[in-house]
Amino acid sequence: MQVTLLQHVKQFGQTTQHALVIGDVMLDRYLIGDVSRISPEAPVPIVLLKKQSECAGGASNVAANLALLGIKTHILGCIGKDAEGQSLTQLIKASNIDTKGLVTSSHRPTIAKTRILGGHQQMMRLDQESHASFNQEESALVLSAFNAALALQPAIVILSDYAKGLLTTEVCQTIIQACRQAKIPVLVDPKGHDYSKYQGATALTPNKKETAEACHTSVNDAALIEKAQQLKASLGLQFLAVTRSEEGITLLDDATHHLQAAAQQVFDVSGAGDTVIATLAAGLMHGLSPLDSLALANVAAGVVVGKVGTVPISKNDLIHALEDQRSNEQAHKVCDLPALLAKVAAWKQAKQKIVFTNGCFDLLHAGHVTYLEAAKKRGDKLILGLNTDRSVSALKGPTRPVVNEQDRARVLAALASVDAVILFDEDTPLKLINAIQPNIIAKGSDYTADQVVGGKEVLSWGGEIALIDLVEGRSTSNLIKKMNS
Repeated sequence: MQVTLLQHVKQFGQTTQHALVIGDVMLDRYLIGDVSRISPEAPVPIVLLKKQSECAGGASNVAANLALLGIKTHILGCIGKDAEGQSLTQLIKASNIDTKGLVTSSHRPTIAKTRILGGHQQMMRLDQESHASFNQEESALVLSAFNAALALQPAIVILSDYAKGLLTTEVCQTIIQACRQAKIPVLVDPKGHDYSKYQGATALTPNKKETAEACHTSVNDAALIEKAQQLKASLGLQFLAVTRSEEGITLLDDATHHLQAAAQQVFDVSGAGDTVIATLAAGLMHGLSPLDSLALANVAAGVVVGKVGTVPISKNDLIHALEDQRSNEQAHKVCDLPALLAKVAAWKQAKQKIVFTNGCFDLLHAGHVTYLEAAKKRGDKLILGLNTDRSVSALKGPTRPVVNEQDRARVLAALASVDAVILFDEDTPLKLINAIQPNIIAKGSDYTADQVVGGKEVLSWGGEIALIDLVEGRSTSNLIKKMNS
């Protein structure tokens, strides 16, 4: 039985493996109030402070996302000898993240960003940081902490680069080469114009603007994705994931895959990139493919951008979002003909084998479910042509169907084996079959090949007929007889 993304997420954290996050840790402060007037001292709004909060930002937000997803997490970063460093350390510890890899520098302050908001509108941001390069002593501390963390054998390493100085070319290459030797995947959220320091990493997750800068072009370049493929090849990456805000995520591996954005409403994109790379890492750690892991990350990002401030995704939030998505997707499986043909075109372009079957499916029972599962195994996508109430009555008599067509369609759409349901009102589905032109037509083994409506047509375009064995003693007629006895 196929394990769904939802089932994978429910298993997050049920292993002893852990993730290591390395990068620019920072403290995010939020001062939130109301704005009702302009200052008489200068043409600036007066924010009447109502609430203030602090949370872990930057690389520490990546770690917080992983921890809330149930992943055991270690972090490596640099803080200053100051109150902000103490606050940040306590926040990280409170998320059950191992902080042994945090090194303290006397040469720089803890990075802190203070955002002032009037309602949901950010009015100003105050930054505390040093622009000085990491000196030899600081870099030695970082690499020593890395060697200690590597000895604990993390399942995956994330480099969260906010261009604050910790992830120099020397540090990045030392980490990447050591991880390659240990066969540990390295994911990078990159910054800057020169990505050569990430050479040999497993994958990068730049946003669209960062991708354009690294490819030395503009975000409006029609050939941006093609140039990104070239960038991926030049860096020796396994894959490149370009986050594109409201446009979704594009995965570049052996092919190009576009995932539509999952957000319903956007309040704040702060930290969305952190959520993407953390969820991607969690998926890969639990055996998902890059595409499936990014599908999860896309859903997770859609949740956090609907909240104000830097808010990590939790396992429960992601489970609820996937359950909502599954419910919506099931409803969307019930198609009219134009919508179905659009799906069919996309499936055929992806070289997926399409199976078609049809029937009344009144009073769904185990025999129906087993039949549909067997039909789905003959190809990649299963389309079910469902008789309308009128055509069921014409076939079965005036007392049928027992269940109306909309209810039958919705229940069938909930089956994992069924990819699309379409109602047809004709006596046979021949017109529908000709429109879809499936690769395989499936019917029960109580038919012979020459009795299958549409069989001759499917064979004419190189398809095949599949006769599926039925479960003995299971039928709607038998159920109705039993109920009436």
